[in-house]
Amino acid sequence: MSQKLLLDAAALDIILHRLACQLIENHDTFENTALIGLQPRGSFLLKRLADILTTHYKIKNLKTGLLDITFYRDDFRRSDEPLKANSTEINFLVESKKVVIVDDVLYTGRSIRAALTALQSFGRPDTIELLTLIDRRFSRHLPIQPDYNGRQVDAINNQKVKVLWKEHGGEDAVYLIKNED
Repeated sequence: MSQKLLLDAAALDIILHRLACQLIENHDTFENTALIGLQPRGSFLLKRLADILTTHYKIKNLKTGLLDITFYRDDFRRSDEPLKANSTEINFLVESKKVVIVDDVLYTGRSIRAALTALQSFGRPDTIELLTLIDRRFSRHLPIQPDYNGRQVDAINNQKVKVLWKEHGGEDAVYLIKNED
């Protein structure tokens, strides 16, 4: 297995600030906007963005939540292992809100499809946007595209994108990992 560094900590920080600024451009004070991170990996990106928005850009009353999509996925019964769901933490109504779904890597689009279905359990948002750190644009199975994107990566089937966060693994970095056959 070989790996190539795509983003180091400095590049990742620049991208996170750019994404935060793009959100501010489109949502101003976030009065009617909620950011919802997909469990588990989107939660790290959501927490980092929320910290930047509240600390650096002084956004007040930012609504954030976490959404578990485990049992909404179309492939959840394909494993012999028992599934372990993560928690869903949405302490507000999404009815008539602008919702931004946050996830680390957009690959096939199946997780986002599941998130759209799961989100309906919490009401009917006015609009839904998608923010991803990495877009693996040539691997899509469904016609889903991000509204906000940190970086596009052209990865082939035997390659994997791995996002590491210092809060969960010791470093801020994004790697392209190739399985040697």
